Amino acid sequence: MTDRWLLLDIGGVLELVDDRGRPGTFAARWAPVLGMTEGEFTERLAVADLPDATRRTGVAELYWSRVGQALGASPDQLASMRADFWDDYCGVLNQELVASLARLRATVGLAVLSNSGDGAREEEERRYRFSELFDPICYSHEIGATKPGRAAFEVALDRMDAAPGSVLFIDDVPQNVEGARAVGIRSHLHSDNATTLEAIGRFLQ
Repeated sequence: MTDRWLLLDIGGVLELVDDRGRPGTFAARWAPVLGMTEGEFTERLAVADLPDATRRTGVAELYWSRVGQALGASPDQLASMRADFWDDYCGVLNQELVASLARLRATVGLAVLSNSGDGAREEEERRYRFSELFDPICYSHEIGATKPGRAAFEVALDRMDAAPGSVLFIDDVPQNVEGARAVGIRSHLHSDNATTLEAIGRFLQ
């Protein structure tokens, strides 16, 4: 049993992505391709009958089929849109942070708790092989709970077999950091690698 754990978010921490700006830039790229305004693109998706892919597995095909129907996309357009979505979603690996974590592997447990969409595990594993470094990996669409809700953190603690006080949680979203603290987990709001690595160093002293 590992005495201490680092529990990390993926998007914005392990991956360099702009989660807040992604929906807007995605609409800006694809609305002209489909012959509509960004506002129309966004509105059509907002009223589409999409399954909850953030807390359910096995719904990816239905989800994208309904996206295609809502936007009037051809099969080829939908396939390109879907691939573009995942490229954007997965961003670029935060190589400095991941390399630093790999050097700590012998001294601390490494785990992931990520709000996600159905298909994220496959896409991120293909690109970055997170399972070679992190165990457990708790995706919201697989555990049926999202941050900052208490249930998501409780699932992660159970799978790590860890007490809250033995864990440092790292996320780039303030609400998620507060959610972890409400469960008794020490937390750090990630803004850059230098301050995050300093926080990890203090935790491991």
